[in-house]
Amino acid sequence: MDIFLTPFAAIGAATLAILASIGRVVMYAAQTFMHIFRPPFYPRELAAQLLHIGYFSLPVVGLTAIFTGAALALQIYAGGARFNAEAVVPQIVAVGMVRELGPVLVGLMIAARVTSSIAAEIATMKVTEQLDALVTLSTHPMKYLTVPRVLAALIVVPMLVAVGDTIGIMGGYLVATGRLGFNEAAYLQNTYNFLEIMDVVSSLVKGAAFGVIAAMMGCYYGMQSERGAQGVGKATKTSVVAASVLILAANYILTEAFFSA
Repeated sequence: MDIFLTPFAAIGAATLAILASIGRVVMYAAQTFMHIFRPPFYPRELAAQLLHIGYFSLPVVGLTAIFTGAALALQIYAGGARFNAEAVVPQIVAVGMVRELGPVLVGLMIAARVTSSIAAEIATMKVTEQLDALVTLSTHPMKYLTVPRVLAALIVVPMLVAVGDTIGIMGGYLVATGRLGFNEAAYLQNTYNFLEIMDVVSSLVKGAAFGVIAAMMGCYYGMQSERGAQGVGKATKTSVVAASVLILAANYILTEAFFSA
């Protein structure tokens, strides 16, 4: 009888471990948001994170967006040519970039660049006992490390998404007008006429959610890091994987919430 129950016991143990991990993350996120509104505050640390997460992420966001928009225009033109629908290129590029590709790609780039950096930094601080030193100095590690990073990501990632959307549309515009023979003024007018306020709002809301996820996962797994260099590497890897998966899952949930009707 035990032989037959062993697989079910393994499945149950794995399920309980996953649920426990989700519970720890949710509790950590709840504590973070509670600390946002409680003093003391660290404006200098927040300013540094705004610069690190926002300004220094502009090159990778811009390059990713412009090449994605350019490739999207080529693909839509090639696909539309099969049905004599080449004229839909500006509309589809605009909607595709603003609703989906812009926020998701920016979120994944932030996960790759920022989440890994945050996790490695905090995990190294834990290994070198700097977190213990903060406690000794009566400084709450979550207040000093997690809150500024999460708050900075909440503020600047929607801005990065807006920049990425604009540059992505511009990439499609350059390819469409320079290579596919579209009229410049007509392309821009079609783009402007087709986009709606809800498209832009959903893009910015997704950016805020993805930024919080990316920063939160980096801080959480950095805080939970095991001792030693191997622990730092594991925390970094796990944080990026978790952030990427959660960003994609959150993208579906938010898309369902905004456009299910």
